[in-house]
Amino acid sequence: MSWSEPVDLYCERTDPSFWAEPINAFTNGAFLIAAALAFALWQRRGDRDPAMLGLIMVTALIGIGSFAFHTLATRGAVLLDVIPITLFVYGYLFLALRRFLRVQRLETVGILLAFIVASEGLSFVVPPDFLNGSTDYLPPLAALITVGIMTGANRMGSSILLAAALFLVSLVFRTIDRSVCGGFPIGTHFIWHLLNAAVLYILLRTAISIAKEAS
Repeated sequence: MSWSEPVDLYCERTDPSFWAEPINAFTNGAFLIAAALAFALWQRRGDRDPAMLGLIMVTALIGIGSFAFHTLATRGAVLLDVIPITLFVYGYLFLALRRFLRVQRLETVGILLAFIVASEGLSFVVPPDFLNGSTDYLPPLAALITVGIMTGANRMGSSILLAAALFLVSLVFRTIDRSVCGGFPIGTHFIWHLLNAAVLYILLRTAISIAKEAS
């Protein structure tokens, strides 16, 4: 397997050229906007929480990495896409367990390790083309719903569940992308980008707001 081998995973791409996915590429700007808005909120805080700054930076990297993947479209570029996403999922789950649910550090590490094992195990069990590769995002969806419910019927819990609902809708658009090519040649993957950027902004805003209230 060559890291420079071209990949064609989405409806919009019809050839291996750099700009073969212009809509998929440019809609990654939504992640940069989400990161910029969250950074503005973070700056208005007094304590300048470094953990939140790290997640904001990872959100920007998601946009940059996904842009690279949808332009270069090689097996190597896949890593630029998935690594920042993975970092955000694990980082936010750790933060949510510690700050939202007040789980002890050792227990948090145990839960996070169990989540990683379960997520990786799912990828070995489920065929890679099932749901157009969207099964990798089912564990994060389950984690969002679980944290939202356990947080309780309050503003924080409602925000997390709203993010989970938007994430579910975005997963639908990611999943159906290739199946709509005949009637909608540009596909629906770009909607996944736009909705996911909104999901990440809601999650960042929630974490920043809660930390501000607690300070």
